[in-house]
Amino acid sequence: MKFAAFLAPHHLPGESPALQLQRDLDLVAQLDRLGYDEFWCGEHHSTGWETIGSPEMFLAGAAMRTGRIKLGTGVTSIPYHHPFHVAQRIVQLDQMSLGRAMLGTGPGALPSDAHTLGIDPMLLRDRQDEAIPVVKRLLAGGERFTYECDWFSLYDAKLQILPYQHEIPMTTASMISPSGMTLAGKYGMGVLSIGSMSTEGLASLPLQWSFAEEAAAKHDQVVDRANWRVMFNFHVALTRDQARRDVEHGLLRWHNEYNVDTLQRPGLEHLGSTADAIDFYANPDTAAGVIGTPDDLIENILRMQEITGGFGVMMGFVNDWAEPEAMFRSWDLVARHVMPAVKDQLAPMQESNEFVIENREYFDRAGKAILAKIFENKRAAEALKGAGTPKGGFTPRVGADETEGSN
Repeated sequence: MKFAAFLAPHHLPGESPALQLQRDLDLVAQLDRLGYDEFWCGEHHSTGWETIGSPEMFLAGAAMRTGRIKLGTGVTSIPYHHPFHVAQRIVQLDQMSLGRAMLGTGPGALPSDAHTLGIDPMLLRDRQDEAIPVVKRLLAGGERFTYECDWFSLYDAKLQILPYQHEIPMTTASMISPSGMTLAGKYGMGVLSIGSMSTEGLASLPLQWSFAEEAAAKHDQVVDRANWRVMFNFHVALTRDQARRDVEHGLLRWHNEYNVDTLQRPGLEHLGSTADAIDFYANPDTAAGVIGTPDDLIENILRMQEITGGFGVMMGFVNDWAEPEAMFRSWDLVARHVMPAVKDQLAPMQESNEFVIENREYFDRAGKAILAKIFENKRAAEALKGAGTPKGGFTPRVGADETEGSN
């Protein structure tokens, strides 16, 4: 399994946007050092909470601070843009990052964005469907082509620069309905399952991948669960009590002010306390979230693997539930404890430790052999005896025939 971070972002209003962006860039640099595989960031133009309007521009800045982590648009709201610009910008990012760019596309998550741009929300998914093959054709190179439709036109189109890597990975966002998965199957793309953070999204996950497989078979494409990214919302600390104290900073505001007041998500109501919010978001039956320890998150990931039938990337949601210092520590703990456990990297060390503990007879004998050699030298023996009985209870005796000149 790979590990990724997804930054919408969801930032508490009332802070300097410049400092929020700098903190986000600092996080990408930390994730790169800690060994995370991927980083995704979104595109939004309203609400006051989601402040990145150009994921490509943000990721270009991140590319200058990192060296190995993959950088993806999560997502480019493709109906808002001319497909030629989408293709050209992701190629430039790929060149600037030396082949680390990934292109995630979606129809646009916020109705307020579509309203601002004068686009009927009923057209968004059809436009995404129409634009994806055009973008794929541009990224692949080949002959110039002309394309006309009711919302964009291309004439003798061809990119003058192609991607740095052989093929830029492409994904599409999937919420609760089958549309995202169906689109992924139709074009053989990966998936960002963002809806898994809701009760409805959890309920739909067991069936989701089948929609991708059915569409892939229908359109002679191939999909791979290794390219299925499932979202997790979490905050971890060394103890559950500490994790609960940490999220008093922003969890309740995020639920009440963003999810309920701003997005008006169906079925959600105001919660009266942080404790109520913790009980909701740390309940494995209502959200793919964890507020607890690294062990709690490990258990949740393994459970989700069983529920879904298997996915390739655990994608953590970057939130402002805790103060920045605690938030950074949370991602650090995941890298130190969760990632190696889920990837089964700790078993050899654990087995080595158990082997040494369980085979004391052999290793005690080896220790006795070393001590015996030490006691062949009278001065070394006297020094060791003066220091007390060696560990293990072995007390060699110095023979009368031992001399200072012995080796």
